[in-house]
Amino acid sequence: MGLNTVPMPDTNAPRTPSPTMRPSLPDVFSSIRVPGAEASWFSRFMAFVGPGFMVSVGYMDPGNWATDLQGGARYGYTLLCVIMLSNLMAILLQALSARLGIATGQDLAQACRNHFSPRVNIVLWLACELAIIACDLAEVIGTAVALQLLFGLPLLAGALLSILDALIVLMLMNRGFRYLEAFVIALLGIIALCFGIQLVAAAPPVHSVLAGLLPDPKIVTTPGMLYIAIGIIGATVMPHNLYLHSSIVQTRAYERTPAGRRDAIRWTTWDSTIALTLALFINAAILIVAAAAFHNSGHQDVAEIQDAYRLLSPILGLGIASTLFALALLAAGTNSTITGTLAGQIIMEGFLHLRIPHWARRLLTRGLAIIPVAIVTLIYGNRGVSDLLMASQVILSLQLPFAVIPLVMFVSDRRKMGEFVISMPIRILSWGVAGLILLLNFKLLYDTLAG
Repeated sequence: MGLNTVPMPDTNAPRTPSPTMRPSLPDVFSSIRVPGAEASWFSRFMAFVGPGFMVSVGYMDPGNWATDLQGGARYGYTLLCVIMLSNLMAILLQALSARLGIATGQDLAQACRNHFSPRVNIVLWLACELAIIACDLAEVIGTAVALQLLFGLPLLAGALLSILDALIVLMLMNRGFRYLEAFVIALLGIIALCFGIQLVAAAPPVHSVLAGLLPDPKIVTTPGMLYIAIGIIGATVMPHNLYLHSSIVQTRAYERTPAGRRDAIRWTTWDSTIALTLALFINAAILIVAAAAFHNSGHQDVAEIQDAYRLLSPILGLGIASTLFALALLAAGTNSTITGTLAGQIIMEGFLHLRIPHWARRLLTRGLAIIPVAIVTLIYGNRGVSDLLMASQVILSLQLPFAVIPLVMFVSDRRKMGEFVISMPIRILSWGVAGLILLLNFKLLYDTLAG
């Protein structure tokens, strides 16, 4: 007499999402064709190019400009090492985010909802919403300042006009996700070109730039320098980008098999690494131009984007430098709007199972960001807006642990990831990054409260 046996579950297979759970951004889920195995490696790679560049937008938004400009003007090239470190951290974390989305079929918000209690999820959702509003605050200020510099519009009028960015997002989303990616990459190209020209005009001393890539203990021991350093990390490693990346990698129609997922993880990791290397170049270029133009010319107190715009052309001796600066700022603000809209939709759906139209989500986030900008502009003027921009980046940094810790937890869990779980060395490195972020945040809080 034989015994009936029940097959044991395969612990090496990642958990699949509940059948009732809709995929992230269902309108574009698996909508971009991926060539078969017979196609060339270049064709397959190009099919996956896009999500990394969309994510990289958050690493060069107007918030980065505020921290990089202040860092370069006040401290020369010293904080270059912080920009390099934060970009290396970003490359690792975005690769983990893409791996989570591809291996599990869930974005980070959905994974949190499935793992944590409702109370914890509410806290995580609120923290991420605060991060998106802080990021959008920087985009509103950046767009408003760029419009003021290029066309002479008052800051308040520019801030209100930034609502029209929603129309661009809606139009491109209706045409298809590839159009959205192409638009973003084109604007990134404009930003890179503008700063490439300014970098050549600035002609910084190579030995000083290389020395700035080496860590300096003064960064931690000097409160003002530490404040800007943490702002740089907050402006570079964006919390909502971890949610965004884990979702938009699923727009590719790769085979949902172990081999197909493995292939997708490889190409998306290359995509994000290349894109974030471009972001490293742009962030470093902003700080280097500020250091070369302002630090040694008696303008160490330059903290406002408007001051940088006014001084760049005469100091660098390049008439078009200021216009290129403002044009790149406008491109950065417009680009960041697109990714902020998508990230807001993803976390709302993932945490709350609540889906609202893109235009409504855009107006809600942008409206919450415009209110403080309008109040500060009316009361304090341009100086207050600059302080608000810097503070928004520190707020972003304080939100980072709420996204980084769950991400590292999940990709280290074999029950969730199956064969795609990260190796022990990567796990140690990832927890080290999370620990460093926590340490810097606690130091910032201590200095703030003690001061």
